[in-house]
Amino acid sequence: MAAANDIAISTSNDIHDFKLSSLAKPESNRLPTVLAKFTPLPDPLPNGRRKAVDKRHTHVFPTHSTQKPSCLSRDAEETPSFIGFRNLMIIVLVVSNLRLMIENYRKYGVLICIQCHDYRQQDILYGLILYLLVPCHLFVAYIIELAAARQAKSAVARIKKAEEEQKPALRVELRKRFAAIWNMVALAHGINSTLNLMISTKVVYSDIYHPGIGTVSELHALIVWLKVCSYAFTNRDLRHALLRPESSMPLPDIYSSCPYPDNINMRNLCYFWWAPTLVYQPVYPRSERIRWPFVFKRLAEVAGLNVVIWIASTQYATPLLQNSLDKMFTLDLVSIVERVMKLSTISLFCWLCGFFALFQSFLNALAEVMRFGDRDFYGDWWNVSSIRTYWSSWNKPVTNFMKRHVYSPLIGRGWSPPAAQIIVFILSGILHELLVGVPTHNVIGVAFAGMMLQIPLIAITDCLQKMRGVNGKVAGNVIFWVSFCLVGQPLAALLYFFAWQAKYGSLSKQGIQFGIFTT
Repeated sequence: MAAANDIAISTSNDIHDFKLSSLAKPESNRLPTVLAKFTPLPDPLPNGRRKAVDKRHTHVFPTHSTQKPSCLSRDAEETPSFIGFRNLMIIVLVVSNLRLMIENYRKYGVLICIQCHDYRQQDILYGLILYLLVPCHLFVAYIIELAAARQAKSAVARIKKAEEEQKPALRVELRKRFAAIWNMVALAHGINSTLNLMISTKVVYSDIYHPGIGTVSELHALIVWLKVCSYAFTNRDLRHALLRPESSMPLPDIYSSCPYPDNINMRNLCYFWWAPTLVYQPVYPRSERIRWPFVFKRLAEVAGLNVVIWIASTQYATPLLQNSLDKMFTLDLVSIVERVMKLSTISLFCWLCGFFALFQSFLNALAEVMRFGDRDFYGDWWNVSSIRTYWSSWNKPVTNFMKRHVYSPLIGRGWSPPAAQIIVFILSGILHELLVGVPTHNVIGVAFAGMMLQIPLIAITDCLQKMRGVNGKVAGNVIFWVSFCLVGQPLAALLYFFAWQAKYGSLSKQGIQFGIFTT
């Protein structure tokens, strides 16, 4: 028996040594991994044999040998990836929306009708007239600036002559006289821009029934109004720098290729008219050439996204809004909250599609055609940690206008930053109410109130950034999305739709029957 055991042990050890020797070949790339799985062998016996190792008893190796935090803890060495959760959220989003689509189809069928429309020929006619006449106010501003530029040239010549003749009193008198002329120019610009906005608003509110056509017409009028204001303010400062260079800030180097008053010409004005910006400059950064494939791709995106918005609003948003009217009429608060939450999904979807179609696709296509170099139309507003950052990053053309022509001048005149910001939000609230309330024929102040509510939200999210123990960035981003998705857009859409139906739709007849609404 002892001999048999020795033979068995020797055979086992020979096989074991053969396996180790075969694994120890230099060409094996698996050497470190495989050897690590073997238990270190004991010292060999005097006759060269090795002791047998019982590998069945492996319950003693240390499982817990170092200090390790949980991967989701704050003191973890590396933050784990959340790609799996992202994929899960995408799947849940797709499945839930597919369920809603199936439910919508079973309840309403196909509501999309290409030939069905509720606009009148009068709406199209007035919309075209406004589209053609509104830019005329920009050309009126050009005529005003052309007259002011000629006065500036003559004033500069007379001032130089007075300096040569060493008549400082005459030079001061000429500057005062030109300052009075600027007051007349400012009055002319004010009348021109105000008439533009008043006439367009009156026509949209009184004569254009369709809200979509009215929104496009009012938006066009607001854009031209902002461009006229920027054109007037910028040229006013350029004139001031020409007449009083010693008391003016140095002009940017980019303006040197087109100094004032050489910039007052029709070509320069037409470029500003079509440029994707609301801020006037004599010179803009320009791209070298037009990439027409890029333009066609962006225009295809605009067309496709507009079709998607039309289908989503017709098939999903309209029935949901219609079914919410009776809840609004009876002030069923629980049902109203449920409808707002249900409307938030389709409202957010349409808004995101519209945002991409306008700021990414359309403005980039227009910038490419105009060879406009600065295409920073928006920032990563979806990652913001405060409401303040959102309003300064999601719509940079308007932000640049407000900062340059409203906020900075107020700061320069001694206003405090909070007071200047409040003025900016008041002006923005008025413009939002004109853009939403006028086309829907219901100036009820909801858009204006929504902008005013941004001020306390800004204060709250700013305080969260400074508090210790609170992840301010995460809390601020959550507050932004809640106010944006659940409270802001869907509630405003519901209120304006209810007001529209109360004035023109089924609720007006129901209200007249109960003596609530009057015509």
